[in-house]
Amino acid sequence: MQGVILAAGKGSRLHPITLERSKAMLPVLGRPIVERVMALLHHQGVDDFILVVSPEDRDVTRHFHRDAQIEADVRFVYQPERRGMAHALRCAAPLITGDFVLSACDNLIPEADVERLMAAWQAPRPNGVLTLLPVEPERLGSVGIVALDGPWVTRIIEKPPPEAAPSRISSLPLYIFSPAILAYLDQIPLSPRGEYELQDAIQRLIDEVGRVRGVLIDRRLTLTNAADLLALNREYLTRGNQRPQLAPHTVGPGTRLITPLRIEAETVIGADCTIGPNVYIERACRIGDGVTLRDAVVLRGARIPAGETVADRVVA
Repeated sequence: MQGVILAAGKGSRLHPITLERSKAMLPVLGRPIVERVMALLHHQGVDDFILVVSPEDRDVTRHFHRDAQIEADVRFVYQPERRGMAHALRCAAPLITGDFVLSACDNLIPEADVERLMAAWQAPRPNGVLTLLPVEPERLGSVGIVALDGPWVTRIIEKPPPEAAPSRISSLPLYIFSPAILAYLDQIPLSPRGEYELQDAIQRLIDEVGRVRGVLIDRRLTLTNAADLLALNREYLTRGNQRPQLAPHTVGPGTRLITPLRIEAETVIGADCTIGPNVYIERACRIGDGVTLRDAVVLRGARIPAGETVADRVVA
């Protein structure tokens, strides 16, 4: 099965972190989040990926040509302007040859739930499978909401006003589709917010051929702001199944390193520092004398002056 990953988003709510690299390339414990998403699908047998990226994002293409750890075929499609998920999928459509998984690059769900999603694609074969998550009432107007008849999705509405929401069940940006959905991408209108909404294409799929199934999950990790980047890295640090890496270039005398912790190569740490717990330091950082770091992410090349305390923060 093919995997289509939508990775052309700008990540405006992550500024200034995303001024120099895209959201897709932000690190989750040593791997870009887009590769973490792909690895979840690869573990379920997806080995042919189409990445929809911005023409300006040279980092993502360079990474998969030189540094990626995933052993799969990866091809790139450029989305020249950001006009919504349906538009991004339309860019990828010429390379899609059969059933496919579609995912945003910033959405991670537990591996067991990915396995359940893939199992829902077995006979009797549906035309689509949606990942569903209950949401709080105050979030109804900010996500796509579905109506269900047993396991089958009968309606999907993008960001409805709370009074028009058919349920409290949201659709996450992780789907499986047959190629049938591609026929509707050219038929949907531009939405009031200036995008081509994938939900409109899914509704046409439901109306015309039916058999769109929902799989309910109860947890996911996503990346929309700096607090999410902290939470993602803390999650992977504390899982206990990640290979530890403590590879600073130098560590000054009197410095304490408290796990869980990951420090990448070329990083210089001064004297009398306290580093950890729950700290991820990307490569080539400079940490001055007497610095305290806890519950923090320090992005590549960052400088932290002597005597500073950093807690619950991303340093870029």
